[in-house]
Amino acid sequence: MDKRKVVLAFSGGLDTSVCIPLLREHYGFDEIVTVAVDVGQPEEEIARATEKGRLLADKHYTIDAKEKFVTDCIFPSIKANGSYEGYPMGTALARPLIAEEIVKVAEQEGASTIAHGCTGKGNDQLRFDFIFRSAGYDIVAPMREMNLTREWEICYAQDHNVPVSAAKDKPYSIDENFWSRSIEGGNLEDPAFHPPEDIYAWTVSPRDAPDAVEEVRIEFEKGVPVALNEERLPGITLIRELNRIAGRNGVGRNDMIEDRILGLKARENYEHPAATVLLAAHRDLEHLVLTRSELAFKRIVDDKWSELAYMGLVHEPLFYALNAFIDRTQERASGGVDLGLYKGGLSVLGRSSDLAIYSDDLVSFDSTTIDQNHAVGFSNYFGLQARLCQNLKKR
Repeated sequence: MDKRKVVLAFSGGLDTSVCIPLLREHYGFDEIVTVAVDVGQPEEEIARATEKGRLLADKHYTIDAKEKFVTDCIFPSIKANGSYEGYPMGTALARPLIAEEIVKVAEQEGASTIAHGCTGKGNDQLRFDFIFRSAGYDIVAPMREMNLTREWEICYAQDHNVPVSAAKDKPYSIDENFWSRSIEGGNLEDPAFHPPEDIYAWTVSPRDAPDAVEEVRIEFEKGVPVALNEERLPGITLIRELNRIAGRNGVGRNDMIEDRILGLKARENYEHPAATVLLAAHRDLEHLVLTRSELAFKRIVDDKWSELAYMGLVHEPLFYALNAFIDRTQERASGGVDLGLYKGGLSVLGRSSDLAIYSDDLVSFDSTTIDQNHAVGFSNYFGLQARLCQNLKKR
């Protein structure tokens, strides 16, 4: 393999743009191949990454992985009710997929080294490194190895005529795919700072949302959303349309203190309108079709699945096993859920399924299908051991 050729995970942002001259000047690579992987970023962002890669690197690839992101990452996350510390994961889901696509290019190019622009403080370095190391590649990460700051990078970019959009007075770092949009950096690093409205792009302020409830219906087949408002749609189209509907109602914002993998606490701002609605609908549907025992155990499985997905450990054997269990439960997760969206909030209005473990006859107060006297014997034994313990205390 070519030891002087490096493949760079490339987004076209400040960090990865600065990496190109750094890989030449400080690391001595002769050939730099950039790879931008499209997992639903804005079209102009992909176009900018493609243009910059072709301008600054020796060779550039732009890979369309949007469909794969939906089927291989988002749909499994919905089935697992994927959330970390209370928010739907987006960046975490995309990183391993991006890394896998970059490995394919490195294999095709015969490179022995893969580079990325992650810092030594965040999660993405670990998600990328895990995939790259698993594939047997050397890793170069200039930001963490040179201990760089964003201010230094901005100055370096200006000195080397590298076009970047970040500026010292507004150094926000934004990561976006069609499942989630994250905003961090700058004044947002102060947990007490009140974020300005202009950091948001997908959601209106709840106070500016319509004064009437907007109802939506989501239909699932085996845990996968297949229809919105009774119209069957491809996954990408459904998510984008639901982002628009929920976003105009102010649904899907998170401003939180997040525990990163390294143990650092970080202030994070997120927008994920469609994800918020779909996960709420899916959780509700599960309560209609799964048994109490399944639900109780699946909560444990979902939490562990989310933790591993957040860390990017998608090749952990336990992750495969958890997916197998989750997929088995989703064989009955088919049906529809109606929700109301109103000024930043959502509520489930109703749900239905042909596979529901529910009988309106058996549960009805007006039905005699179940003889209530049968409950007397059950009640005699219910809590028996606890009652015996209480009797011991009375002696």
